Amino acid sequence: MSSQIIGLTDWLKTPPGAYLMRWERARFAEAVGNIFGYHALQLGLPELDALEANRMPHKWLALASSPLGAAQSFLSESKNSATGTLAISSPRAALVTDSGALPFPESSLDLVVLPHTLELGGDPHATLREVARVLVPEGRVVISGLNPTSLWGLRQRRGHVFQRWGCEDLFLPRTGEFIGYWRLRDWLRLLNFEVESGRFGCYRPALVSQQWLDRFAWMDSAGERWWPIFGAVYFLVAVKRVRGVRLLEPGWKAHKATAAAPAAAANKESATRNRR
Repeated sequence: MSSQIIGLTDWLKTPPGAYLMRWERARFAEAVGNIFGYHALQLGLPELDALEANRMPHKWLALASSPLGAAQSFLSESKNSATGTLAISSPRAALVTDSGALPFPESSLDLVVLPHTLELGGDPHATLREVARVLVPEGRVVISGLNPTSLWGLRQRRGHVFQRWGCEDLFLPRTGEFIGYWRLRDWLRLLNFEVESGRFGCYRPALVSQQWLDRFAWMDSAGERWWPIFGAVYFLVAVKRVRGVRLLEPGWKAHKATAAAPAAAANKESATRNRR
């Protein structure tokens, strides 16, 4: 792979990047399609519309103003050269904000999606704390990330070693830091999140050519069965739990009245017969 491909935006245009996006797009559609509410937020990775299948009336796209420059590169690429205005095809409102200080009130969002946001951000702990703050009780966060214990992760670590001698380039983007799946679950547990579901995907080797990726397509089904935790990417859904808070049923949903037990009536004839 050419050493010029160092950013996530460029890498997503390569065959392995497109392969990753196809898998994640399908997983986000499955996860957010049946999550109901009023307000949803996607933080990071504007190249993927992770809220496309969600039906909430208010959806936002927030671009993190981090040193990685993801927001600046996306806004510059989205600018119309003729008019000088932004030409963002997504119907969501685009915000540029600090991922550690989101411009939303406490307990105001029903859903937050983080596609590779934690590994590309400067402070993943601060981002998760902000997500916990802005989510309503029983609100959901959907996260995807690159798995360090995978064939892609091994190739990336080998690239870091050999790159010092100029022998090999990195396979994945140079920005960001991998966060392990089980490590992330521990972080979520400390913030009173309960992991509702989790899975791995993209089991094909770290190959650049589309032809060779297609030849190893059989590894996707084999990997889910035989080595499920070694997929190149993980995907999980977590629910914010708050102690002492439970959802109330709608007021119009009245409970059926319990039928009164039949009262035993004395038979005059049998009573008179017993007294005799």
